[in-house]
Amino acid sequence: MARSSTARKISAKVQHESSTRRSSVAPASEIATSLDRLLHDRMRLGIVSALAAAADLSFTDLKSALNATDGNLSVHARKLEEAGYVSCEKTFSGRTPRTAYRLTASGRRALEKYLDHMDAIIRAARNR
Repeated sequence: MARSSTARKISAKVQHESSTRRSSVAPASEIATSLDRLLHDRMRLGIVSALAAAADLSFTDLKSALNATDGNLSVHARKLEEAGYVSCEKTFSGRTPRTAYRLTASGRRALEKYLDHMDAIIRAARNR
C-alpha cells in the first residue's frame, strides 16, 4: 500500500530528528503507531505533565489540577505506577494520610519520546 504524503513527511521529520536529537525517536515507519498508548490518554498525560513540572505532587494537588475524581485519578495513577513512569509514596502526618507522586526517570524519558513523536506529527501536518 502506498504511503500518503503526510506519512512520508512525518517519516522524514522523525529520521531527521532522530539523527539530530539526543533522545531516541521511533523508526520512521512506526511514527503514527508507536505513540505510547499509556500516555496518549488525556488523564495519564495530564498526570505525567503535571509531575514533569514539579518535584512531586500530592494526590489532592493532582486531583485539583486535573479536575479529577478520586477514583479516576487513583486508577490512572496506578497504571502509570505499574508501568514504572510514576512513583507513589504513602505517609502519615499525624493521623492524616498523604500520598505523594513523583515522575521517575523512565517516566520522564517516555514523556520526552511522546512529545518528540507529537512534535514530528504536528510539523509534518503544518508543512503540507
